[in-house]
Amino acid sequence: MTTSHSHGPNFGRRVDGCPRCTELSAGAEPVSWSRSRAPRDRDDDQRRARELREHDCRTAGCGVVCTFGDW
Repeated sequence: MTTSHSHGPNFGRRVDGCPRCTELSAGAEPVSWSRSRAPRDRDDDQRRARELREHDCRTAGCGVVCTFGDW
């Protein structure tokens, strides 16, 4: 867990008096929301992207609206 900001979205700019902004200014690591940096997750992302590129609605017999890859 990290300290919460005491203000709304500020797009990377620090706000005086905010405890989280003070921590970040002092060198705290920013929160990473994307887990796709892990090697296994990155491999899964690459596999899904390849499956989407290679999907052929005619071969798969998709209906009027293709929902392949919706997750």
